[in-house]
Amino acid sequence: MTDLYQSQRAMRQMRQQAIQRGVVAILDVGSSKISCLVLRFDGTGRLSDDASVGSMAGQTGFRVIGAATTRSRGVQFGEITAMQETERAIRTALQAAQKMADIRVDHVIACFSGANPRSYGLDAKVELETQVVTEAEIGRVLNACEVPEYGAGREVLHAQPVNFSLDNRSGLIDPRGQLGQTLSVDMHMLTVDSTAIRNLAHCIKRCDLELAGIANSAYVSGVSALVEDEQELGAACIDMGGGTTSVSIFLKKHMIYADCVRMGGDHVTGDISMGLGVPMAAAERIKTFSGGVHATGADDREMIDIGGDTGDWEHDRRSVSRAELIGIMRPRVEEILEEVRVRLDAAGFDHLPSQQIVLTGGGSQIMGLDGLASRILGQRVRLGRPLRVHGLPQSATGPGFSSVVGLSLFAAHPQDEWWDFEVPVDRYPARSLRRAVKWFRDNW
Repeated sequence: MTDLYQSQRAMRQMRQQAIQRGVVAILDVGSSKISCLVLRFDGTGRLSDDASVGSMAGQTGFRVIGAATTRSRGVQFGEITAMQETERAIRTALQAAQKMADIRVDHVIACFSGANPRSYGLDAKVELETQVVTEAEIGRVLNACEVPEYGAGREVLHAQPVNFSLDNRSGLIDPRGQLGQTLSVDMHMLTVDSTAIRNLAHCIKRCDLELAGIANSAYVSGVSALVEDEQELGAACIDMGGGTTSVSIFLKKHMIYADCVRMGGDHVTGDISMGLGVPMAAAERIKTFSGGVHATGADDREMIDIGGDTGDWEHDRRSVSRAELIGIMRPRVEEILEEVRVRLDAAGFDHLPSQQIVLTGGGSQIMGLDGLASRILGQRVRLGRPLRVHGLPQSATGPGFSSVVGLSLFAAHPQDEWWDFEVPVDRYPARSLRRAVKWFRDNW
């Protein structure tokens, strides 16, 4: 495994083989929790007999037969900082999910946030050799995209064609089999820090698992939290996690932009902990049951027991007004939303046909957040929950599980990626491709 193209194709093959065997694990490595789902595929839409890597290969139905969540350890800002702690947390979640499913899982598809994602828009145009668009022609036009110099220490995570044009017809989703002279493509490429991917791949390998796919949590959260019309007309998904807040923009059912803010719900909890002088666990409890960002006149009179286990009676019976708690939480939430606004403005979100914004993730459950977000981000804001999938337990249907549910949808219904298409032998490795194929180098 020495380059991006072959490594991704190998992982796609591995994913297809796992789906053929009927079971695969889904892993969301977050800053506050690690979630694991075990999926059983029912066999509809089986792969071709030759097990070749084809575009949109392996679309199939699935059912959740195991689910588990554990507190995350060794992960900060969506990136692994303590390998042994994270390995232990992943093993804990996986073993609990396997016990519930009563089956052993060897292959896992993972997603993560953070890693400083950057989006690029690429395009290319080629003259068709046979006047019929084939898979080889699509591979040729994708290979013709001029990949920018995205810098050392970074690797391509997603490279998805978002629009095809054939002669003077644009907006084609799948041009295969159509006749024409000139084929053009617009591709969205997402790069992340290579260290984060290598650490995650190594951690999963230490857990005696095979990595069968990897995705950005901003992308999969949008897949699960946005309804079909929002993905088509244009919408932004704001996934407020514990350590990071991920931003993704969808248009014509494709992700066209992704970024993240290195702040999340844990930072709000930290502010409460310092402001009230309580441990993080107590601050999280206070935030969950009594927190908010919009104060009313009654909040001055509503007192919240802080509690404590110090043994000092006077110290342990302290209380604070809800208005004071809101005064601690609101500045940090406003700061996060202002940073999100900067990302949306940089992406040109105001120029989309629809400016729908969907808030999801565990941090989005703060009382009154949708009202505050509508004043900072725009008027069209709603709270989103992940789409329902077969067999998902009720405990895993909340906004905090958007990433792991979206990753299961991504596993069963993958979108076309650059490496799904064969690169012409005479063009591989071409100059533009050689600059891009640095995927997982020296990783194994």
